[in-house]
Amino acid sequence: MTGCEVQTRDDIVEAGNTFEGLRTKGWRSQLINPIRWRHMTNPLEPSWGEPYQEIFQRMWGAVEDARENAEGHEAVLVSHQLPIVMVQRHVQGKPLAHASRNCDLASVTSLVFDGDSVVDWAYNTPAQDI
Repeated sequence: MTGCEVQTRDDIVEAGNTFEGLRTKGWRSQLINPIRWRHMTNPLEPSWGEPYQEIFQRMWGAVEDARENAEGHEAVLVSHQLPIVMVQRHVQGKPLAHASRNCDLASVTSLVFDGDSVVDWAYNTPAQDI
């Protein structure tokens, strides 16, 4: 037990999109179904769901709140792949739109702040052998 209270936040949930619940990998992927193509007109936005900038803004707001509330200590945010990738890409200075992601199941992305500036970050996969 840490003695810390768990708080839930609606702003760090997975991004909504029209492919939610559908198979998107492998030979049965719904992405190759022509009926879905109308949703894939702009991968930079993306046209199939919540815009990358909106995902980043809500996730970064949660990061900022956690940084302020835990100043001088550590904070843990548990989220889904895409919101985490938006923060990763931001701190790397990369565009939010992307073709591949570095965010495995049970991975840990760590941010180190000096004041309100990110001075270091790391990505680890402690459960990769499981």
